[in-house]
Order: sequence, then structure tokens, then C-alpha cells
Amino acid sequence: GCRMRTLAWLGITSLCLGTAWAVPAKEERRKAEKPKADLALYENLDLDNYDLTLDNYGEILDLSNYEELYDYGDLGPKIEVGTLAPRPKDPAALPDLGATAKTPKLPPPTTAGPVHPAPVPAQALPSCRLCLCIGTSVYCDDANLEHIPPLPPETTYLYARFNRIGTIRASDFTGLKKLKRIDLTSNFISWADVDAFRLLHSLQELILPENRLTALPELPRSIVRLDARLNRIPSTGLQPEAFRELKQLQFLHLSDNQLDYIPAPLPESLRSLHLQNNNIQTMHEDTFCDSQDHSQIRRALEDIRLDGNPINLSLFPNAYFCLPRLPTGRF
Repeated sequence: GCRMRTLAWLGITSLCLGTAWAVPAKEERRKAEKPKADLALYENLDLDNYDLTLDNYGEILDLSNYEELYDYGDLGPKIEVGTLAPRPKDPAALPDLGATAKTPKLPPPTTAGPVHPAPVPAQALPSCRLCLCIGTSVYCDDANLEHIPPLPPETTYLYARFNRIGTIRASDFTGLKKLKRIDLTSNFISWADVDAFRLLHSLQELILPENRLTALPELPRSIVRLDARLNRIPSTGLQPEAFRELKQLQFLHLSDNQLDYIPAPLPESLRSLHLQNNNIQTMHEDTFCDSQDHSQIRRALEDIRLDGNPINLSLFPNAYFCLPRLPTGRF
């Protein structure tokens, strides 16, 4: 019996020792096989062509389901809309707003008459109530005006187009020494005082198309552009030699009027002359060139329009010898 028990104990001991030795051996075999498996995995990856750039970032990484993997809704505290902020435990901890800013007390109402605004300086009143004043420019377009409104003395540009202005008085522009442009397009102007513009020594552009003028007033010598198209001006409505002394005049546009002849002499500064759609039938040989000086070259005057007039330009070949190009019209 003692021998049997001894053999049983020896068997159990051998079994335990075998199991203990088998575990490390199995772990060693697993560790030895893992590098081989890893090598087999990397062999299937083409690492030479794995170039991650901003262009192919979306192709390599699929972020379309990224939001489904993470639920951010539970990360932040839930806020119940419409609830009041919690009251502080210690009311003394609240800041004393009255110590820093006090609400001004309004004076008690009085039963006196209405309070009138402070008077506006006279020079700020004029057209800026009817028109738009921006800097030194006054815009009075389509304001239903029947006359030129009083203008601030610093006015440089005046736009009063599409109104019902009928006359231009000499007093309309008195004292406006900085006025450079007047645009009165599309009004009912039938008369302008002879001195309405003559004393405006800074005036460069006078724009008067689409009116009812039958005569042009005197112009200042500073004028560069005169546009009086689409009026009713006959040749008698121009003063004799009206443009001779305008040494800075470059653009003279009098098309669609009732002129009988070309208003010569024209200043050497002139670049563009538009007289189409008038009643011009003839011209003098000295209209553009000096017939006594055949060496004259008038390079500035390149744009002459005489189309729409009952004149045959081919009858006056000696009138164009000094011009860089022939007038536009019927030859």
C-alpha cells in the first residue's frame, strides 16, 4: 500500500512538472513565429509607393464615417435653453455696478414750448437738404428742381441732371471759385444769363445736353469741355468768334442743333469737334487750316464729325490739308 501511494505521488509530480515546462516552450514558439507573420504582412504592403500628400490624403484615409465612430454629444454638458443663471450663494459677492457707472437722471418734463434744434451754419444749409453732399461734390439728380439751389462755397462738382430747371441766372454760381464741373443734362433750360459762367475761372467742364437752349452764354477761358448736344442752338445763338480765346478747349460737342456753319475760328488746343446732325451747308477754306501757311500741321484735331449735314465735303479739298485725318461726313 505504501508503494502504491508513493507511485501515485510521483505520477502527479511528473504531470505538474511537464505542464510547467510546456507553457514556456509554447510561449517561446509563439514569439519565434510572430516575426515571421509580421514579415509576411509587411511584404504585402507597397511601401515604396506610399506617398501621403494633401492631394491623395482623402483617398488613403476614409474619413466619411469618422463622425460615426465618435459620439461627441455626451462629452459636453447639456444646457437647457430658457433657464435662468443660478443665483450666487453669497449676494455680497455680486459686483457693485452702481460704483462704476450710474444711470443718468433725466430732467423733469417741462410744459414750455417745443425745443428747437441748434441753428445750422448758413453755409451748411443750401442744397445739402435737397441734394446729397459728399465732400465738395453736390448730387441733385432727379430731385424735381426748378432752379439751381444755393450751393456751398466749397462746391467743386455739381450734378443736377434730370430735373425741371428752366433758366440759369448769373447769381446761381456767385462766389463759387472752386467749381470745376457743372452737369445739367436733361433739364428744361431755355435761357442762361450771358454772365452765368464767365466769372467761374476754375470751370473746366460745362455739360448741357438735352435741354432747350437757343443761345450759348459767354464761357470762361478755363473751359476744357463744352457739351451742348441736343439743344436748339442756331448759328445766331453763338457770339462772334465765341471760341477763339478758349486756349484750353479740347472737346466741343454741338451736335443735334440748328447750326448753319462751322463756328470758326477754332482754338489750336481743340481735339474733338462734333457737329453732326445740324444744317451746315458750306465751309470756308480757313475753317480748320491757315490757307496762307501750307506748312501748318494741326496734329491735335483728330476727331471731326460733320455727318448728318447737307454739305458735300469733297467740294472743299483745300480745307483739310493741315489735318491728320479727314472729317467724317459725305464726300
